[in-house]
Amino acid sequence: MQSLELADFRTRVARNHLDATDLADFRARRDALFATHPQSPIPAGERREFTGLRYFPANPELIVDVPMRTAEGELTIDTGGPDGVVRYTRSAILETPFGELTLWWIAAYGGGLFLPVRDETCGKQTYGGGRYLTDTVKGTHGRGVEWLGGDRVRLDFNYLYNPSCAYDPEWACPLAPPENRLTHRIEAGELTYH
Repeated sequence: MQSLELADFRTRVARNHLDATDLADFRARRDALFATHPQSPIPAGERREFTGLRYFPANPELIVDVPMRTAEGELTIDTGGPDGVVRYTRSAILETPFGELTLWWIAAYGGGLFLPVRDETCGKQTYGGGRYLTDTVKGTHGRGVEWLGGDRVRLDFNYLYNPSCAYDPEWACPLAPPENRLTHRIEAGELTYH
């Protein structure tokens, strides 16, 4: 049953984010999941030849502790797919060394944090629409964004990953809004699939 397969895929994604021992283990687990799971975003016809995703080398300089400040406002993104228009509220502004990023809260049942990022590698080395650092609705928590208490957050850009639509046009994904577009190159995380 497709809905149970999807729930299982999300569980395994969450387990990977929470249980991987380090970045190398995380990447190996992600590759194995994408190669074998029936709900993988890798098209079924390509999984037999799939040898793994491509990544920038790990870069400890792209792990940064940053201040955040509260923010207000709302954003709607038309996914172009069955999810339709998704509503987000601003949770915080993160003051990174590369520019400000807005951390979003998904304003739907259950909610969740969402941090899409578009930088100067997008469309060249990385997916043109941007990558995600976290999307807790999909179980991607515990790695890229870590609350340190108070008004501090640790961002580990080595965990930037492509949205599902980067692998297969059958998927529809919310992309980084203009306020989450950086004018710097973030040479960390996942590269383009093809």
